Amino acid sequence: MDTFALIVTIAVALFFTYTNGFHDSANAIATSVSTRALTPRAALAMAAVMNLAGAFLGSGVAKTVSEGLIETPEGSKGMGILFAALVGAIVWNLVTWYFGLPSSSSHALFGGMVGAALAGGTDVLWHGVVDKILVPMFVSPVVGLVAGYLVMTAIMWIFRRSNPHKAKRGFRIAQTVSAAGMALGHGLQDAQKTMGIVVMALVISGHSTYGDPIPVWVKIVCALMLSLGTYAGGWRIMRTLGRKIIELDPPQGFAAETTGAAIMFTTAYLFKAPVSTTHVITSAIMGVGATKRVKAVRWGVAKNIVLGWFITMPAAALVAAGAFGIVNLAFL
Repeated sequence: MDTFALIVTIAVALFFTYTNGFHDSANAIATSVSTRALTPRAALAMAAVMNLAGAFLGSGVAKTVSEGLIETPEGSKGMGILFAALVGAIVWNLVTWYFGLPSSSSHALFGGMVGAALAGGTDVLWHGVVDKILVPMFVSPVVGLVAGYLVMTAIMWIFRRSNPHKAKRGFRIAQTVSAAGMALGHGLQDAQKTMGIVVMALVISGHSTYGDPIPVWVKIVCALMLSLGTYAGGWRIMRTLGRKIIELDPPQGFAAETTGAAIMFTTAYLFKAPVSTTHVITSAIMGVGATKRVKAVRWGVAKNIVLGWFITMPAAALVAAGAFGIVNLAFL
């Protein structure tokens, strides 16, 4: 196996992780920044550290990505498929970041994998794609919406006799913890997705076999790149999540972050399902906002976001398929 191809594929995987970090940093901190619970730089630093820590908390999601979505391709063609999959994901991340659309980096990666596999003639494990990707893609936003509504309703009932100003100050402090939990869950979910890709590259190159533990250096470099990307910040998307869907106050921000973190930890540990942190936190914000009144949520903005969710996988798949065609003509 060409060592150069392995190095290039791993480097592109790490760049994808970096784009994932700055694309999805808003997921962890937009609510706490918009409510002024944390300053932007303090929030980004906290999120970067917690992303780094979260990456070491499990490996179930990485296994799903590396073994459960496509058959492991072989040889130089296999490395070309991985490379093309990553290109599809990176291009979609950059396009949606430019337009401030909180799409899913995770589903961009999965779409890229499917598109490149189909273009390269590698079998797609459709049962895994349906069970681990498509079903959670539809279920997790619904759970986020309902859970966010219920959590916020419970908070309003528990603190119904509290002084509003004192309660908001308390929740502003509590948001430091909930935002940290959200960032920890983001690291747990998203760093592992790139780990899965790197493991596939190592298996294709003959440097590893499935069943081996994830090398420590893979965990470290994936975690570091996600953290660096997170610290770079995705301000365009942060404005969409923090302000354009609904104007959040500290109790609402705490409810949305707590809901999102709980869902990410549950899906990672119980189901080993790589859910989208973007889908989870966005739907939780919508659910929380609906407790004020349904019209408080800017549903026009929400509609555009949801449309972006549906086109992410096919769009990334098309880009990845095109990228594989170019790689195939030029190098294979």
